[in-house]
Amino acid sequence: MAVTKASSWLAAQIAQAGISHVFFLEAILRDTLNELRRLGVRTILPHTEKAAAYMADGYARASGRPGLCWAQSVGAANLAAGLQDAWLGRSPVMAITGRKPQHESDRNAYQEIDHAQAFSAVTRASHYVSRPQDLPRMIANAWRACLAGAPRPVHLDVAGLMGEHLEAGTFDDRLIPADLLQRIGRTALAPSAQQLDAAAQAIRRAGKVAVLVGTDAVASGAAGALTALAEQLGAPVATTVGARSALPTRHPLAIGTAGSYGMPVTNRLLHEADLVLAVGAQMSDQNTHAWRIPAAHQQLVQLDADPCEPARNYPHALPVAGDLRLALQGMTERLAGHAAAEPAYAQAAARAMQAWRDDVAAARGSDDRPVKVERLCAEVSAALPDDAILVADTGYSAIWTCTHVEMSAGQTYLRAAGSLGWSFPAALGAKCAAPDRPVVCFNGDGAFYYHLSEIETALRYDLPVTVVVNNNSGFGQDACNMVARGMPLPQVRELAAFRSTDFAAIARSFGANGIRVTDPAELAAALRQALRADKLTVIDVVTDFLSRSPDPWAPAG
Repeated sequence: MAVTKASSWLAAQIAQAGISHVFFLEAILRDTLNELRRLGVRTILPHTEKAAAYMADGYARASGRPGLCWAQSVGAANLAAGLQDAWLGRSPVMAITGRKPQHESDRNAYQEIDHAQAFSAVTRASHYVSRPQDLPRMIANAWRACLAGAPRPVHLDVAGLMGEHLEAGTFDDRLIPADLLQRIGRTALAPSAQQLDAAAQAIRRAGKVAVLVGTDAVASGAAGALTALAEQLGAPVATTVGARSALPTRHPLAIGTAGSYGMPVTNRLLHEADLVLAVGAQMSDQNTHAWRIPAAHQQLVQLDADPCEPARNYPHALPVAGDLRLALQGMTERLAGHAAAEPAYAQAAARAMQAWRDDVAAARGSDDRPVKVERLCAEVSAALPDDAILVADTGYSAIWTCTHVEMSAGQTYLRAAGSLGWSFPAALGAKCAAPDRPVVCFNGDGAFYYHLSEIETALRYDLPVTVVVNNNSGFGQDACNMVARGMPLPQVRELAAFRSTDFAAIARSFGANGIRVTDPAELAAALRQALRADKLTVIDVVTDFLSRSPDPWAPAG
């Protein structure tokens, strides 16, 4: 019998699957971690379970491979909380936690809670692995579920508070492929010819056609096929926030970001279309500005890898379910030789986008103090290297970057799906996945406070990320919304303001680089210095507490 220790088998499978980093909180699967290090896989120990989940998420989004995060039993609930963003962002993350053996359950055992309930809301699957001989089957099924269709997080609970009961066991591996996990990749199921035919026919009949592209189109590698179809049709292309880098933002057909966090010009242009082709875009309240863009009267063709998504919120939508790249290629073939019935729509859209840029040009070039966030975004746009990864937090960080930071071909935009504080740990995970690419994290002071301790993690593991802090000493989005509703400023400050903090000084106290910017003329040099640095650099930019980002547009009524 070929006897294999569970820890050795698991480590070998992870390494052979091309996973370069694992993110964990002590104490969990120690034998497996030591074996991983022997095999060349880096094991990253942050300071909180939530940060471990965010790092795994950033790693997964940047690499396209599953991100692995592990924690012992007492940290399981914290790890589950960190998976919310991966779930909302359709990210392939695998969480492993320790759990008391089955015979000790329901006996008030130390650290015992029901992990399955904690993970049920944020995973596609959550299973208990109690026997070593079940590990190959269970981890392969979890790996497969993680990557299936539109990816989602999964969770495995393993025997022992630290997983020690499982990893110490042995099993006969003669019938298990040595490259089991390596064989499992993201599925690419072709959409039905009938759905493609119906969608193509609707596009041929339509006058003004616009495209709305979502995050999953980028994650699935469909951006090239999307651009080819849009150029063939001559159709303007809007993106959701997370798909900001789906095509260069200066492309003649690019019309910016749509939805509640989008540009007013983009929402207007989408509202003018006769037909909207949605590609990998969940038609959520945020992406559609409360289901008003597109409106109910507009035709909608919806492509999605998840067959449950098309027509979920727009019952009249024509569904195309399947791999997005294959779907787009199928549409391109069926629409060969067909161009937009109303080419003036795309020309008018290009003029409208230029007019919007002209309107914000003064703010983007402003020398005002405190620094205008429009100027900060313009300087970030100019400084980003051609192969940069920009990781933005949620709230105003997402709005400012997806409306004012220009992205070019070769650059990647990753955005928090809603979890404040996600961006800094996620940026470290992205740097692990892409060590040769510059990684820039854009967040506010409210978000950066969440995970300041990970400055030490970045230094310990030599992760030279550039962190840009839009430091307005408070929750700016909340403050602006309160002011807009007529709340007196003293009350606004009571609810949403912080004391002034110098994050550059804090970074230097850790041993990282720190640059504080109060004069916009200093921004370009600060960004150049940070991007050339060989260790983490925090650029603390002092902005106005009440800097208001662009308001979205919605049709009357």
